[in-house]
Formats: sequence, structure tokens, C-alpha cells
Amino acid sequence: MTYHYHDESIIKSLAEDTVFVFGSNLAGTHQGGAAKIAYLHFGAMKGVGRGWSGQSFAIPTMNEHLQQMPLSQIEHYVDDFKIYTKNHPKTKYFITAVGCGVAGYKVEEIAPMFKGISHNVIFPSSFRPFVEKTLPKLTQHLLHAFIQEDIIFSEDLDQALQNLQLTEAEKSLAKIVINTPMYPTDSNGRDRSYEISDILNTLSHKNVLQLDIQSDAAKTLGGVILALLELYHLNESDFIDIWNGQKNITPPKAENKAKR
Repeated sequence: MTYHYHDESIIKSLAEDTVFVFGSNLAGTHQGGAAKIAYLHFGAMKGVGRGWSGQSFAIPTMNEHLQQMPLSQIEHYVDDFKIYTKNHPKTKYFITAVGCGVAGYKVEEIAPMFKGISHNVIFPSSFRPFVEKTLPKLTQHLLHAFIQEDIIFSEDLDQALQNLQLTEAEKSLAKIVINTPMYPTDSNGRDRSYEISDILNTLSHKNVLQLDIQSDAAKTLGGVILALLELYHLNESDFIDIWNGQKNITPPKAENKAKR
């Protein structure tokens, strides 16, 4: 099934027939991330940490003590939401990256829960590989195609990717990792500059991507590589082997980490 997607930029208004869907805590404090946006702009009510209010819908990802919920419990609430969207087909649902901000989960842990949902949703673009298709296999051709400055710093990324000999799944992957904030901080506000510097130093010593590793351009490129490593659960050695054509890497399977 093909869904609609948004670019994950911050929004403050939606059409009247569209509901803002966000990750919440059961206490309904709505103090940060998408929950704060829901409270300020979409009618979310303090103390309401689950379900519909105003022009918003809360999916709990943290408990009443503001602690991360296990994935199995979040999946229960997502299943409830899936039933809700099916029963309200005339409404559209603008889904944020539920659970991937303050709650601290990764996209690959949360997004697969939404597979099979009704058609009246608008997903964050980062969810696309997990709700439509699996991630593509990482190959030397794929890495060499988009891990380059001309692509990463293109003013029209869509057009730049169209000019590459890549499948739609591969283009989708490139857009995801290029648009994932990593340097100097990631989407959770963590400083990643030291990790990126280590990656660039390792690649430089192995004669991969010969760049001025102190430049801002190189650090941004390093952030793209870090996003790719995290998405596929790789290390620098894996990346180097793929870059040199010594092996290909199949995408990781979403694991049930309910034991957390």
C-alpha cells in the first residue's frame, strides 16, 4: 500500500479534517517535542495522555511517571489507533515520529507497528521504508551513488537523486539518511560531533572519502554516514567493506524489544 508522507518539519496548523498525532506520556504533561506542539497548536489538553482531544490524538509512549514504556505496550496503543483510523475514514491523520523523540526509541523500532494501517494517514518520511517496503540492500554502487558532496549538498535533492541509477527504495533510503539531523546534534539533542570526527578519521586512514575532515562539509557528510550506520546497525569497518565492494549488507529485521 502507498501512503502519503510529510517532511517532518515543524507545523503549527493543519486542515480542519486532519488530526495531529503525537507521542505522549500518560500523565498528559505535553511539555516537549511534538506533544508541546499538540498542546500549543492542536488542542491537546493537559492531563489527557491518550486518545483524541481538540485536533490531536495522543499515542502513549511513556508512562505516568515519564518513563519509557516497553515496545509491547506502545504497540497496544498503536493497535488501538489503527482501529480508530479505520472507524473514522473521513478524517486524515498527520502522524509525527511517535516515540522517536523524548521517549528515545529508534524509527526502526516504532514504524513497523503502523504497517497495515488504513489509507487515511500521512506518515513522517522516515517511516516510509518500514511501512511500505523493506530497506534496500547496501551495495558499493548504492554508497558511491549518494555518499558524495554533489548529492548531499544539492539544492534540489529529489532531482539529484532522479539522475542516479537507483531503485525507488534506494532513493528513499538516500533521502532519509541525508535529511536525518546528526551534526553537531541529532534529533534528540545529543552532541554527535565526537562520534562523527572518529568516523571521519577512520575513513581517512583507510583511504576512503579523501576530504578535509575538519571542514563543515566533511562533518555534515560524516553525519550522513553516522545516520546510515545506525539505521543498518553497522560500524565503520562494515562501511569500508561495502565501499570497497568486499561485501553487501542486507537490512536488519525489526526486532521485538519488549523485554526492555
